[in-house]
Amino acid sequence: MPGIEDWLNRPLDIVQGLFDITDKGWSDKVTDYFTKKLEDKGSLEWVPSLNHRSLHLLKPNTMVRFRCMIQDMYDPEFYLGGYEVVDKTTGQAMMKSGKFQDLAECSQNQKLNLESPKNITLDRQTFYCVPVPAETAWVKQAFSEHCRHQTSEPSTSQGSRVKRALEVDDAALTSTQSKSPDQSGTQQSDVPMDTVAGDENQSEKRTRRSEGSGQGSVTSVDLNYPLPDENGPACMVKVYDQFDTFRVNDVVEFIGILSVDPELANLPGHAQNGEASSDMEGVDEFMAEQTAHSPPPSLVPRLHAIISHKLQHNNPLIPVNFNTEQGKTLMQSVMSEAGTTRDQLRFVLQQLLFGDALAADYLLLNLVSSVYARRDVTALGKFSLNLIGCAEPGFSQSLHSVLSQLLTKSHHLPLSLENMNKLRLTPKKDYTANRLKSGILQLSGKTHLVLDETALQPGQLDTNGVQNLTAIGNAISWQKIDYDFEFHKTEFMTNIVFVITSEGKSLLPNDCQVAIKRSTSSKSIADIQMSIQSLISSGSINLNQIRTYLGVIPFIDYSLSDEMSKVVEQDFVDARKSDPGKMTQEDFHSLLVTARLLSISMGQASLTRDIWGRAKRMEQERKTRLKQAISTSQP
Repeated sequence: MPGIEDWLNRPLDIVQGLFDITDKGWSDKVTDYFTKKLEDKGSLEWVPSLNHRSLHLLKPNTMVRFRCMIQDMYDPEFYLGGYEVVDKTTGQAMMKSGKFQDLAECSQNQKLNLESPKNITLDRQTFYCVPVPAETAWVKQAFSEHCRHQTSEPSTSQGSRVKRALEVDDAALTSTQSKSPDQSGTQQSDVPMDTVAGDENQSEKRTRRSEGSGQGSVTSVDLNYPLPDENGPACMVKVYDQFDTFRVNDVVEFIGILSVDPELANLPGHAQNGEASSDMEGVDEFMAEQTAHSPPPSLVPRLHAIISHKLQHNNPLIPVNFNTEQGKTLMQSVMSEAGTTRDQLRFVLQQLLFGDALAADYLLLNLVSSVYARRDVTALGKFSLNLIGCAEPGFSQSLHSVLSQLLTKSHHLPLSLENMNKLRLTPKKDYTANRLKSGILQLSGKTHLVLDETALQPGQLDTNGVQNLTAIGNAISWQKIDYDFEFHKTEFMTNIVFVITSEGKSLLPNDCQVAIKRSTSSKSIADIQMSIQSLISSGSINLNQIRTYLGVIPFIDYSLSDEMSKVVEQDFVDARKSDPGKMTQEDFHSLLVTARLLSISMGQASLTRDIWGRAKRMEQERKTRLKQAISTSQP
């Protein structure tokens, strides 16, 4: 049986071997083979990660993995799933697999027979994938420590092989089809092609000299990251089955074969010998699309996915699947220890919020909130929080700094006039390059976004600024974002956890407003930051325990018993009788959301009388304090 060196370093040999010995269903056998290999304890750790290892240290055509978010989905492309090669000396023909690779290969004494009736045309989907936006530093570090990379240097030798792009052009396809009858078990293409010859052999742009121009000019490739401070790798992932199960913004770990052949960076828009094809109609538009869809593999490698895992979270401290024995055990452990862990977290948040215990309680509820269902246009489970009284300079940055040490995905966005007018918050379709240009709000589920409204200065919002502010408001209210497709808008559901810091009541919609009440002994921002870091470094606060808690708690399956339903209903009726103005339907909904989040934060899967009573007291205190804060701020 092939050893670890074989399936890690020579996966295409295994693919070809299964192709040779299997008449039908060989593709499934490939998936089954590698899935079984990765089931062995610790096997996944031996697969190098594109997230944590430099591309130049990885061998081409070896197994790699990539933890990413799908930023864009390109049109399906056709390729030769199987092709015939002929020995130049003996004339003997043999079939080779074209799956999981970009280039058809044969030795020097062989030639490709593109007109063979045995050639098989298949299709695959290409995803443009980026590192998980807003992923915090500790998460990246933890995943990096889990990787056990081999120390051997990459092999750059390609051997004496002849290569040709596997994408099928119209002429070759027409010729093949005209000579080949339909074959059982193969997919013949009889529709217009979505790709052209050399679809992978396109423009070379970013920080590299254009080989065809001879001018030595240097231009840059836009890697299309949603957030401007991202520095991880981008990757084009080729998927061969179950296309419909993937969606834009899904977080996925792809495991497959790395392709970085330099031939993928050729420029089909240039003639040979560096002569520009200036007479080519629409050359600018053509090149824009080729640049976007076929960037240099040295900058944007290709990964041919054999196995994929859609990730519910990106927390390295907890299992990917809670339905496993390990996952169930961890869930029970976290729920049983939730009281102790919650107290630690609440203490940290209280220090951060100038000693305010009530504000700490509500911030904690915000951190464990998540959309768990949708009813009509309402996103159930969302809990956006507006912290009022955050006028002190640096508070929002300090808040984000602490939260980024606890959460897996967190980003800080100052709502300055310049940012609102200049930034692109919502994705927009670029029809010239035929790609989706990312925006800051193109984030994966359970990303925490700190909006700093104290950065907003007096001034005039332009059209873009108004659109950005509207987009934020819609994301907060409905957990949806309208992507701009120029001629129409398309709704994309999201699950972003918002915290808004402001001096007075926020201009943005929100689910809960809490006026911060500083204790008499509250410290400055700098002192608070130092104090919290001291608690962490001394071990008084168990960071990993809190991180595990915040990763597990949102997945608790919460329910409301019949008994407590009657109690809750009766309380609502009684409150309406005493003073209808103090308990509106919106107030009651907020109370139910608070009670639910309070329950799961305490490790309880159902509401109890004690927790219900505590939720009512919290809401009463919050409303009283908010009313006082508003009356005090008015002249």
